[in-house]
Amino acid sequence: MSHSVIVVVLLALAGFLAGGAGTMWKNNRVLAVILGVCAVLAVAGAAAWW
Repeated sequence: MSHSVIVVVLLALAGFLAGGAGTMWKNNRVLAVILGVCAVLAVAGAAAWW
């Protein structure tokens, strides 16, 4: 798999996780924070991979 494909996949995953965190914020803040942390880790992984 190409390096750029992995970066794009990680950024897309971060977007889905961040969207899920925003959606979950009203119902379950603990899960929203966990999703937000995972989104940040995915962005950090994409930046490190790039």
